[in-house]
Amino acid sequence: MNWKKFLIAFIITFVWIFAFGYVWWGLLMHSAHMEVPAMFRPEAEFGNYMPWLILGHIIMAFFLTCIYASFVSPGGVGAGAKLGVKLGLFCGGIDFIGYAVHPMTTKMLWGWVAGDVLMLLIAGALIGAIYKPSASAGSV
Repeated sequence: MNWKKFLIAFIITFVWIFAFGYVWWGLLMHSAHMEVPAMFRPEAEFGNYMPWLILGHIIMAFFLTCIYASFVSPGGVGAGAKLGVKLGLFCGGIDFIGYAVHPMTTKMLWGWVAGDVLMLLIAGALIGAIYKPSASAGSV
């Protein structure tokens, strides 16, 4: 494994998913989340749990990068985007389970599914761009 590429991809992926999560779930989905306030911690307490939020994003970025590096041949942006879409749809399945067991609205459900797919599609593409084959790899 190319540890330099792995570290770069991991850091870029972490920054992307953390920033995307803040914008998508923290800002754009905020009003939808407030329709079911019992599902979420009070905003006054949220900061106390920020280390857990950061840890969750670190774990996601690490294992997404690890899955790409271990199982995807270096096909560049397209290969990474495909992986991201597949994992986004996988997470969408988890969102549907959440909808079945939590008092979510359908607006929240579809927002979460769309967010998962979009976030992971772009994260995969970023990793793929970092792991793309070098131009000289095919030449002798």
